[in-house]
Amino acid sequence: MDQTEARRRFSSAEVAVLATVDATGAPHAVPVTFVVDHDTAWTAVDGKPKGSTALRRHDNIRANPRVSLLAQHWDADWSRLWWVRVDGTAALDDTEGTLRRVSGLLQAKYPQYEQVPVTGPVIEIRLQRWRGWAAADPLSP
Repeated sequence: MDQTEARRRFSSAEVAVLATVDATGAPHAVPVTFVVDHDTAWTAVDGKPKGSTALRRHDNIRANPRVSLLAQHWDADWSRLWWVRVDGTAALDDTEGTLRRVSGLLQAKYPQYEQVPVTGPVIEIRLQRWRGWAAADPLSP
């Protein structure tokens, strides 16, 4: 799969898995909503209930900013399977302007964000390396 097709599939996916590692190298993976804007992906802490406001993904990013996002499509028809993984560098941002901007981007992709506030911080992921696989070439009949 070329990078253009990987970007298209990844950007249109509804959910991705954010993979981080802590300071000791222990992995942590969590499903996230996200939006891609140029060479950056954004995901946010929002108003949905959580067990704690101290999120492990944030601690991990502070300790090691290298992350991966994985989006996939599963189907009983295995000829329609695909996945895209993007590796990048993450940072946390809780500035008011960024929260407003990312909230707007997320609202454009997910109507639910009109009712669920983005409380921050947001995670900015600078997308650096694209990898993907599809069972069938998208140009095939």
